[in-house]
Amino acid sequence: MVRPGDVRLAGELGVDAVGFVFAPGSPRRLQPEEAARLRAALAPLVDAVALFMDNSAAEVRATIRQLRPTLLQFHGGEDDAFCRRFGLPYLKAIPMGGARAPSAAALRARYPGAAGFVLDGHAPGAAGGSGDAFDWRRWPRGLSRPALLAGGLNADNVYAAIAAAQPWGVDVSSGIERAPGVKDAARMRRFVAEVRRADCRRQAPAP
Repeated sequence: MVRPGDVRLAGELGVDAVGFVFAPGSPRRLQPEEAARLRAALAPLVDAVALFMDNSAAEVRATIRQLRPTLLQFHGGEDDAFCRRFGLPYLKAIPMGGARAPSAAALRARYPGAAGFVLDGHAPGAAGGSGDAFDWRRWPRGLSRPALLAGGLNADNVYAAIAAAQPWGVDVSSGIERAPGVKDAARMRRFVAEVRRADCRRQAPAP
């Protein structure tokens, strides 16, 4: 997020985390000092997540010093050793737009130190936040760590996406924006309402 009002609204809506993007070339990219100011608008108990894509180790460290994130999220070609070297829990984004979906075993073997995964709709080598969805039936089963569903989500499809993939959570960006980085309050409210509706359905006792 790039505006304090959007960060505050996210907290009011009860989200678990807010992401700040530092990926080179992203229209949502922030400088660490900008993100640090936005962090002040975070509600209590809402995690600050720093998103990177092939940034240098020096850039990651500088961002951590200023932002003090709870979690790191890596979207590039970073390996497990790189992601672990900063001493914070990390999520690894996995592109699901390729010809073959990775198995749960392959993900565990490749990223043994990951706290969880973000399964995104973009193709390998492409950036996230593109609004590209993937076939939710390709969701890898047997994941032993939390996995977020991302890619092409919006208020019109997130209910069906949760029903199909049964993810631990969802990650949304362009689906609640009116311009890159600029969130739309009505879309945010409707999206969260649909996620809550899907959660209630999952938790309802079987007839």
